[in-house]
Amino acid sequence: MPTTPRSNRLQRTIEGDGVALGVLENTYSPALVEFYGDLGLDFVWIDLEHAGPSPWNGDRLEDLLRAADVTETELLVRLPEPDPGMIRKALDAGVRSLFVSRIETADEVRQALEASRFEYDGDPGRRGFASPRASRWGTADDYAGTEDDEIVLGVTIENPTAVDNIDDILAVPELGFVFAGPLDLAVSLGHPGEPTHEKVGDHVERIRDAALEADVPLGGLGFGMDDVNEKAESGYQILNLGSTTGALQGTVQSWLDEYDGN
Repeated sequence: MPTTPRSNRLQRTIEGDGVALGVLENTYSPALVEFYGDLGLDFVWIDLEHAGPSPWNGDRLEDLLRAADVTETELLVRLPEPDPGMIRKALDAGVRSLFVSRIETADEVRQALEASRFEYDGDPGRRGFASPRASRWGTADDYAGTEDDEIVLGVTIENPTAVDNIDDILAVPELGFVFAGPLDLAVSLGHPGEPTHEKVGDHVERIRDAALEADVPLGGLGFGMDDVNEKAESGYQILNLGSTTGALQGTVQSWLDEYDGN
């Protein structure tokens, strides 16, 4: 019997003007992806740019996706570059929410979006048609139409050139969201390790103002829950609360600090 792929929880949240909350799972564990879903997170961020398995490793990605399916959380996958083949590979594995790094122009964004669609902006897209996991191995009903409706593709804005081109980037049809990247912005502005530097803050505010004006959902990093709450109030709709290793470090360190032994 034909089956219909599940709907995209991240997409439902941001299209309903809600705020999606997630955690960077930087140990790449399917068990922890499943656990985060049980805790009620809207998404689990898997970063394939800086660490983890190769973006071309479909088997590893499928295992992480199955863990997300169990609890209906969404896997938010970051790819290291807007390579069309890499985008198609991730989508065929079953990724529904992804964002790409290292973009600078609207043309690069459009190329990425074309690779993610069977039909794009009224014309044929550049998504390949096959019977991969994303199609439930060829059993999904209206596979092409459902995929085009439920794939959310965003981009990271992480260098001054992209910030200068932000209005053109935001005008690209069907862009799912922009993610303000203060850590890489700090590097590109000559202040590595200083995401709260004044220059970085000015660039992040330009991204925020432009995204809100263009009505494109905005994502970002939360630096503590006060910052998360402030960003949610100021218009952010996708917020990362922290990381697995960061949470473990804070908890274990508190246990050690409270230990009364010698």
